Amino acid sequence: MKKIFWLIIFISNTIYSQTIIKGTISDDSNKAITNSSVLILKKATDDVIAYAISDSKGFYNITFSSSYNEIDIQVRCMGYETITETIKNSSQTKNINLKEKSFELKEIIVKTSPITQKGDTIKYFVNSFSKEQDRSIGDVLKRMPGIEVLSDGKILYQGRPINKYYIEGLDLLEGKYNLANENLPFKEVTQVQILENHQPIKALDSLKFSDQAALNIKLKNAYTFTGQARLGSGFSPLLWDANITPMLFTKKKQMLITYQANNTGDNVASQLKKLTIEDLLNQFENNSEKTDWLSIQQLTTPNFSEKRWLDNNIHLLSGNYLHKLKSDYELRVNASYLNDYQQQNGFTNTEFITPSNTITILEEKQNHFFFNSLQTNITLQKNADKNYFKNSLEFQGFWDSQRGTILLNNQQLNQQLNNEFFRLTNNLKTIFPMGKQMITLNSYIGLNKTPQTLNVNPGQFENLLNNNLPFANVTQQVDLQTFYTNNSFGFTKAIKRFSIEPKIGFQIENQQLNSEILTSENNNLSNDFSNNLEWFRSKIYTDIHMQYKKDKWRIELTTPINYHAYQIKDNPLQKSEQINRITFEPRLSVIYDVNSFWKINTSVSKSNQFGTINQLHYAYILQNYRNLQRIDAPLPQNSNQNYSLGIAYRNPIKTLFWNIIYMNNKSVNNLLYQTQILSNGATELQAVEKENTRNNHNISTRASKYISKIKSNITLNATFGIQEFQQLINNNLTDIKNQNLTIGNKIDTDITDKINVEYQVNWTFSKNTMQNQENPTITQQNHILNLNTYPTKSQYFAIKSEYINNNLFTERTENIFTDLIYRYTITKNKIDFEFQLLNLFNTTNYRTININDFSYVETNFNLRPRQVLFKVRFTL
Repeated sequence: MKKIFWLIIFISNTIYSQTIIKGTISDDSNKAITNSSVLILKKATDDVIAYAISDSKGFYNITFSSSYNEIDIQVRCMGYETITETIKNSSQTKNINLKEKSFELKEIIVKTSPITQKGDTIKYFVNSFSKEQDRSIGDVLKRMPGIEVLSDGKILYQGRPINKYYIEGLDLLEGKYNLANENLPFKEVTQVQILENHQPIKALDSLKFSDQAALNIKLKNAYTFTGQARLGSGFSPLLWDANITPMLFTKKKQMLITYQANNTGDNVASQLKKLTIEDLLNQFENNSEKTDWLSIQQLTTPNFSEKRWLDNNIHLLSGNYLHKLKSDYELRVNASYLNDYQQQNGFTNTEFITPSNTITILEEKQNHFFFNSLQTNITLQKNADKNYFKNSLEFQGFWDSQRGTILLNNQQLNQQLNNEFFRLTNNLKTIFPMGKQMITLNSYIGLNKTPQTLNVNPGQFENLLNNNLPFANVTQQVDLQTFYTNNSFGFTKAIKRFSIEPKIGFQIENQQLNSEILTSENNNLSNDFSNNLEWFRSKIYTDIHMQYKKDKWRIELTTPINYHAYQIKDNPLQKSEQINRITFEPRLSVIYDVNSFWKINTSVSKSNQFGTINQLHYAYILQNYRNLQRIDAPLPQNSNQNYSLGIAYRNPIKTLFWNIIYMNNKSVNNLLYQTQILSNGATELQAVEKENTRNNHNISTRASKYISKIKSNITLNATFGIQEFQQLINNNLTDIKNQNLTIGNKIDTDITDKINVEYQVNWTFSKNTMQNQENPTITQQNHILNLNTYPTKSQYFAIKSEYINNNLFTERTENIFTDLIYRYTITKNKIDFEFQLLNLFNTTNYRTININDFSYVETNFNLRPRQVLFKVRFTL
């Protein structure tokens, strides 16, 4: 921790000494002038070093770093003369009087800055970043510097996920913001606002600072009825695409309803994923995600656009409604239904690398996936300055199944899986004042049920299940029932520059796991193949959360003390374990705002993790046809040390954003997992009690710059990661090291008013080292080149191409995809007629390699063939 602290001091001191210039802006009568722009410039130039906006009292304060002996200070305000003075580069108070000036406007051309900043709000003007080919606000977000949209739709600002996604300040979608990103027409949006240091709970706004950012969509009109309707058809085979999405946004109501269906490879199910950091943390804390105990053997999916390989038949219906009630209350209802049928075809060549030999298996696979899910959420919320109340009642139901056929050594193997999941939860949080402090109450209650069944024929693992004799089929049944609750009480109090929040609480998790393996020859195998596990976990915790804020420093310290109690038993197997542990898991984070542009943040933490029920079961479970797992070992226990250091630069005036983040995680584990690889490629996984260490290093950086004169956006990014750990493979302790490096860039530029070019490239280098023996480096390249042209205002023509290059050990594979798109728009009626010729060269096969802990998996995946689509799109 000391090293990180001194590193902060070193970095801050090396960016020159700090200069603070402050004062007031007034007119000849000494009346304060608000909203005047105060700029610090390089002497005799227009190069901006720092800036500020005068407040309601005419006061301004600018902190900056510069090596110049003299600088210029310039003050601008509409209706007043612009003043520029040369001053010494030293801290000082500078009061400035402006003289009124009349302007005779004859002909004026106004160019709005594409990005502006006021306080903690950065405003991106949509018209500055939109292109003719864009249709949704999500298309435009991808061009905004400082904002990154990942392949799953998750939005990052300066490398970190946003904590809220608002539309006109309201949270309609509760983390499922892809529904808006993919369907809200960008022409209805005037600004995309980034709310830095955003505290989503108003009652805590002056008590607890936040270093996270939120995103707010600012519409052009106070009353907005919009959306889209799209119908499309094509071949081959017979294709269809439908999307009907009306939206309503007013001051008191918001509504988004959508029905989408297609078999063109467009995975609209991604629009139902929760993506904000707050929702993701809640899912992790409450263990509320669907867990699949069983699976069929799948193909590794390609790492490029799903639309080129996903063979689907999907229907999605979603309704989202928010209504503002009296007394600052809001009622929100979200409901979604999904039905999808997907197919996979291809083969895999898997090499299991052991210290003594290499085992190779070749599998030809044909898989069918059936997804059916229903999700509902009813939320009542009040978010006022002095009170906060939120209660969410949520139900999730998944009726999923899978069917797979494998051709292995000229023998057909069939798999049938039913993997259902049901969850009912209620989450309550309320904050209210009592005296001079704010009281906080939290209560979460959840019920889960996970019934799953896997059937495989012919039967596998004959040595364990049928005395080394072949048999017809084997069935694995799993049923898990879970009750979980988490409740806490705390209060928040401000003491001068400190904010203190003590909290006490308790968690209870009660689970019952019943599983059984049945064979065609014997429905009463020994107890080694049947789990009747009772799992009871409780935690009593106390935490003092402290924050300190002064000038440029923000320091946060949490000091949780936890008492963990585990009671685990399986009576038929006469197995049990009891654990009682007290853990201290502190976390310290420091944020230093060097000046208006630079920020440094660092954190150090220690945490303890204990295993979950799927990491401890005393009898065998057949997870898939070649993975039989029994973990007859002590409860997994991990001690983690985490370090991070980040440096961020953002200059809205120059539209330049950059960040670099380093993270290190060192984990000490009490168990090693013994993997026994059989001659047919089947694996048996067991746990061995042996302390071992896993060390992860990751560094990532991203820079983006928008050049308004040529409407160009340039992005550079790189990520490097190292994983070092140990594993038991066929009774040999093996040191494993994985290295991954990704380098990429993206350029989006207008060559002329009628020609736009987009180019994006990513290189990935992966290397695996086992027992100091380096295996060949795997190199993957992905190049995307799009040429967009606009022959007339109503016509759009594009050539979109993608080039993928992989080296498969000694062999190199290349794939080229090309799409042609022509669109004719009737502007008056807001109607698009669009023709698409996709996969022009009919590339129908893709080969790639993935590196796992001790295996190389070469996948040959069947892609979507050449297809023709004709679409009609209406803007509502």
